[in-house]
Amino acid sequence: MDTTPLFTNDTIVFGLLMLSLGFVFYTESIETGFWPKFYKVVPGLFMAYMIPALLTTVGLISPEWTSVSETGVETEGSSSLYYIASRYLLPAALVLMTLSIDLKAVFNLGWKALVMFFTGTVGIVIGGPIAILLIAAIYPEAVGGVGTDAVWRGLSTLAGSWIGGGANQTAMLEIYEYNQAKYGAMVFVDIVVANIWMAIILIGIGKRDRINKWLKADTSSIEELKEKVSTFSEKVKRNPSLTDIMIIGAIAFGAVGMAHLASSFLAPYFDGIVADIENLTIRNIFTFLGSSFFWMISIATLIAILLSYTKAKNYEGAGASKFGSVFIYILVATIGMKMDLTLIFDNFGLIAIGIVWMSIHALLLIGVAKLIKAPYFYLAVGSQANVGGAASAPIVASAFHPSLATVGVLLAVFGYAIGTIAAIGCTILMELAAVS
Repeated sequence: MDTTPLFTNDTIVFGLLMLSLGFVFYTESIETGFWPKFYKVVPGLFMAYMIPALLTTVGLISPEWTSVSETGVETEGSSSLYYIASRYLLPAALVLMTLSIDLKAVFNLGWKALVMFFTGTVGIVIGGPIAILLIAAIYPEAVGGVGTDAVWRGLSTLAGSWIGGGANQTAMLEIYEYNQAKYGAMVFVDIVVANIWMAIILIGIGKRDRINKWLKADTSSIEELKEKVSTFSEKVKRNPSLTDIMIIGAIAFGAVGMAHLASSFLAPYFDGIVADIENLTIRNIFTFLGSSFFWMISIATLIAILLSYTKAKNYEGAGASKFGSVFIYILVATIGMKMDLTLIFDNFGLIAIGIVWMSIHALLLIGVAKLIKAPYFYLAVGSQANVGGAASAPIVASAFHPSLATVGVLLAVFGYAIGTIAAIGCTILMELAAVS
């Protein structure tokens, strides 16, 4: 089947994404008429995500496609925009948003951030087996399969992805030896369900004051951190010169270059160490250490934290975090283009499992947030640090305030560390549920 979109040239696609972002920011700046009312309900960040999704849905653009020639030969094609945004612009954004961070104030956010993160993890661990039991009662074919085709084996890869990230997902595929010919369907469920949940979280950000009021949340520590950063920003604020902008670029992409350089040594080094571990389970728990993306994000964040103790932090006054926000919005647009809304109706049984699973994760987070009076910020970032990982947790965190992006990164990196072992626990429960 030929799924080639109208535009396959990344230069044109990037232009469309930038026009989408320009449209969002322009309409969001209008102070009268329809748009102010619209953006009171729908946040701009959600629109930056959804417009590219609509462009993909109608066939104008696509993250990947299959072309069929006149002779019937199929060739695969894909866009490299998400890869570029996640590998170059994301670490650059993290550096620029972390420059002015007060690390002590971040740690003063307290225990509720960790509680919500672990609640999100528990929600994924118990959500999988509960979803299997519920869907099996209605549509048993959706959770069937034997041997390497067993659906619970495939769902183990979702657990790895939704607690940790791509490296953990791959580890689960290796541990439970799911039929790789069917693995694409699990990746598809991962993308669809995780993106639907992220869209809901983004909508919630626009209503965070009302949500916090319902949760009876104490947001004082978050506001204190935001106030500290804002006060510092105002103190060093200046009209940026060309020199300022060039130095900001040098700091951002110099750090990105160093992060990539270091990860090119660290990832294969640790990959070799992990490969020598004889115990298969232990080996796969530490698979994330062989991920270059893990090291790249971690090192970029570490460089930025070190720079925050130098005069480099004064470049916040020249708009460092604003440049970081530009990069984040471009990343959001490239994530949005991965979402074809029509795919929700394909593989409906697996999608249903994924939606029930994510709903349990969400309900547990809401319940615990209400119980401990945690702010919506902790709920949103705690969830995305699990489900979205280092690619989307900083996006959600920075939507509250650029200075909070670091919180998302720190929790996401922690998710990588516990991802595989928690996913193994989830899979054991899913296997029991599937055979019961």
